[in-house]
Amino acid sequence: MSRLGPERDLQEAAAVERRRQQERQRQSRIFNARLRTIGIQNVNALQSVKICGDDSFHLIDKDALDTQVKERKIQEAAERARNEEFANEMKQNDKIMCMLEERQKNDIRNINKAINEFQKNFQKPETRREFDLSDPQALKKDRPARLSDDDPRCTISGLQKFMGEDLNYDQRIKFQKEQLREWSLQQQKDLKNALADQKFADDLHDKYRIELDQKTMELQQKEEENKRTVCAATKEFNRAQAAEVAERKKLEKHQKMKDDMDEISGLLQGDLLSENPEQAVSSFGRHRVITDRWKGMNKDQLMAIRYSQKEQVLEKMRLNEEERQRDAEWDRQRLQAARAQLVLERHLERQNREYRRAVDNVNAELSREQKSKNIYLKEEEYSNFPTDQYYAQFNTTSR
Repeated sequence: MSRLGPERDLQEAAAVERRRQQERQRQSRIFNARLRTIGIQNVNALQSVKICGDDSFHLIDKDALDTQVKERKIQEAAERARNEEFANEMKQNDKIMCMLEERQKNDIRNINKAINEFQKNFQKPETRREFDLSDPQALKKDRPARLSDDDPRCTISGLQKFMGEDLNYDQRIKFQKEQLREWSLQQQKDLKNALADQKFADDLHDKYRIELDQKTMELQQKEEENKRTVCAATKEFNRAQAAEVAERKKLEKHQKMKDDMDEISGLLQGDLLSENPEQAVSSFGRHRVITDRWKGMNKDQLMAIRYSQKEQVLEKMRLNEEERQRDAEWDRQRLQAARAQLVLERHLERQNREYRRAVDNVNAELSREQKSKNIYLKEEEYSNFPTDQYYAQFNTTSR
C-alpha cells in the first residue's frame, strides 16, 4: 500500500499546527503592551502629545520604552542562543543517524550479497519443483500424448483413456502415495534449507558486527597509544628544554658574578673613588670638565652662580607683576561682558513671557472652540453610540 496518503495528511496537519502556533505567538507579541512597539517611529522627536478636548500634555515614558527594548534584545539573544544549541544538537543527531543508516545499508548489502551467493550456488532454477512449468526446453523434452495404456498422462479431457479402463489402479495409488511422500519430504527439506539460510544470514550478520566492533576497538587502542607516545615525547622534550634553560641560567649567573667582581675591582682601583682632581680635566681645555668625574667648584665659580641667581629672581618678580596687571585687565573686561549679558537675558525673558502669554491666550481660545465642537458632535452628530457587539469584532486576531 502506498504511504503517500498518510504522509501527506501528517504534513498538512503539521503545517496547520505550525501556522496556529505562529498566530498565537504573533498575538502574544502584539497584544502585550510591554513588547508592542508598533506606531513609535522616533521616540526622541515625540516629546509630548496633545489630546483633543483636553489642555494637558501626556509625556511618553522613554525609560520604560528603553527598558522594553533592552528586555526584547535580551529575549532575542536568549532565543538565538537556544536556537543555536538546538541546531548543534540537530546536527549531532543527523551525523549519528547518517552513521547508523550507513551501517544498516552495509549490513543489508552484505546480507543480500550472501543470500544471492547462496541462491546462486545451492538454489539453482533447475532444482525447483515447479521448474517444468517454465522450462525453456519443455517442448524438446515432451513426449507423445500416450505411450501405452499405463501412461499416467492420459486424462479424461485428452480422450486417450475412458471409464472402465483403469487397469493400473494399484500402481496409480502406489505412485500417488509415493508422490505425496516425496512432496512431503521435499517440503521438509525446503523448510530445513530456509531455516539454514536464515541461520547462515544471521551468523554472517553477527560475524560482521563482531568484526566491525573489533576494528573500532583496535582503532581506539591505536589512537590511545599514539596519544601516549606523543605525550611521552612532549614530556621528554620539555624535560630537556628545562634542563637546558637551567644550565643556561647557571652559566649566566656565574658570568654575571664574574663581571660584577671585575667592575667592583675596577671602581676601587680607579680615579673616581681615589678623587684625583686631574681626572675631571677635559681634553678640549682646562676650562671644561668631565661631569661624571668632577668633584666640585671653587669659590669664584660659586659667587658667579649666586649673582646670576639673584638676577633671575629680579626678572621673575618683574614678569609676575606684568602678569598680575594683565589678569586685572582681563577680569575688568569679563565683568563688563557679564553685565551686558545679564541685561540681554532679562530683555529676552520679558519677550518670552509676552510670547507665552499670547500663546496661552490662543490655546485657551482654541480649547473653548474644541470643547464647543465636541459638545456639538457628541449631542448632534454622534448621537448613535456603538454597542458592545460592535467593539467585540476588533482585536480578535493579529492580522
